[in-house]
Amino acid sequence: MRLRLLALLCLAFVSCLPARAENAAPIKVGVLKFGTVNWVMDTIQANGFDKAEGIKLEVVPLASTQATAVGLQGGSLDVVVTDWLWVSRERTSGGDFTLVPFSTALGAIMVPPDSPIKTLADLKGKTLGVAGGPLDKSWLLIVAYALRTANIDLRTETTQEFGAPPLLAARAKQGQIDAVLNFWPYAARLEAVGFTQLIGLEDVVRELGAKGEVAMLGYVFNADWAEQNPLAIDGFIRAAEKANELLATSDAEWERLKPVMSANDPSFDEATFEALRRRFREGIPERELTSEEADAKILYQFLRELGGTKLVGKGTELAPGTFWHGSTQ
Repeated sequence: MRLRLLALLCLAFVSCLPARAENAAPIKVGVLKFGTVNWVMDTIQANGFDKAEGIKLEVVPLASTQATAVGLQGGSLDVVVTDWLWVSRERTSGGDFTLVPFSTALGAIMVPPDSPIKTLADLKGKTLGVAGGPLDKSWLLIVAYALRTANIDLRTETTQEFGAPPLLAARAKQGQIDAVLNFWPYAARLEAVGFTQLIGLEDVVRELGAKGEVAMLGYVFNADWAEQNPLAIDGFIRAAEKANELLATSDAEWERLKPVMSANDPSFDEATFEALRRRFREGIPERELTSEEADAKILYQFLRELGGTKLVGKGTELAPGTFWHGSTQ
C-alpha cells in the first residue's frame, strides 16, 4: 500500500510539471521569409528561450502575408504576425482569432537627400509612392492626418504610385518618385542611404488621438486553440518577451543576427544594420495591453471612415476580443 501510494504521489507530481520541450507539440509559427519576425524567432531558438518555457517552435517560412493568413485560417499554422484590423474583421465575420502586440514600429514618408519637400503641403502636385494599395492602413492614417493638420487631401492633391515596398524603395533611390510612404524596414534602409523622414506614423497616430505608440502588428492565433493550450501560448509569449528584452539590451545578440538580417540583401551594410537595429528597438512594445487596445479603438474609427466596408467589413467598432487578455482556464 505504501509503495502504491508513493507511486501515485510521484505520478501526480510529474503530471504537474511543465511539459518538456522535446515532448511538447510544436507551435507552428508562419513568418515571411525575410521578415523581421524571423529575428525574434531566431533569437528565441538560439538562446533556448523556447526550451526554457517547455515549448518547441517550428518556424514555417512563407512567401506572402496572404499565405500566412491562409495557413492560420486553415489550421496548418498556430501563430502568425498581422495587424489588429485583420483580426477585428475576422471576428466580426465569425472568426475566433486574437492578438498579442508584436511591434509599434510603423512606416514613414521618406524624401531624398536635399529634397525641396519639407512639409506635407509640399507634396501637392508630386508623385508619392505608397507601399501596398489604396486601402493600406498607413496610407489612410496619413490621409486622415493631412486632412486634419494641413487641410489637404493627399488622395486628390498627389499622384500616387502603389506598389511593393522594395520596388518603391528602389524607384525612390533612382529619383523616379518624389517621396515614398513605406513600411518601417524599408524606410530604415532608405534612411541608411541619406533619405530623411518627412513624417513618421508614430507622430500621425498621436495627432489622431492615440495616447502613445500603437502596436498595429501582433502575434495572432486562434483563441480557442489558446484556451485549449494555455501552457503553449503563455510559454510562447514569455519566450518572445525574453527575446525582445535581449534584443533591446545586447549589441552582441544583434551581431549574431547579422547573417539573418542580411540574407538576400546585397546592399546590406553597417549603416543599414544600425538603422534597422535602432528602429526595431524603438518598436518593442512597452505599454499596458489596455492602453494599446484603447488606442486601437480610436484609430479604428478613422480607418473605418476612410476605408469603409472594403477595409473593415461590417464592423462599426473594434471587435471585442481582438486583443488577447489571457486564458480563462
